[in-house]
Amino acid sequence: MDEIISMRGTKVVRVKMKEKPARAEVLAALLGPSGNLRAPTVRRGRTLLVGFVPEVYDEVVA
Repeated sequence: MDEIISMRGTKVVRVKMKEKPARAEVLAALLGPSGNLRAPTVRRGRTLLVGFVPEVYDEVVA
């Protein structure tokens, strides 16, 4: 993955994997409060989308 885009409500966090983020930052982007992978999770090329904000999906998927 080159980038993880995590969406919670209207908050969008982009984690660039080439910058070698801290493990805690990556886990915070991927996991929900129960400790499970957040849904929906979609891989589009080398980008991982976690959560749902329609505008971001339009930007990445289109």
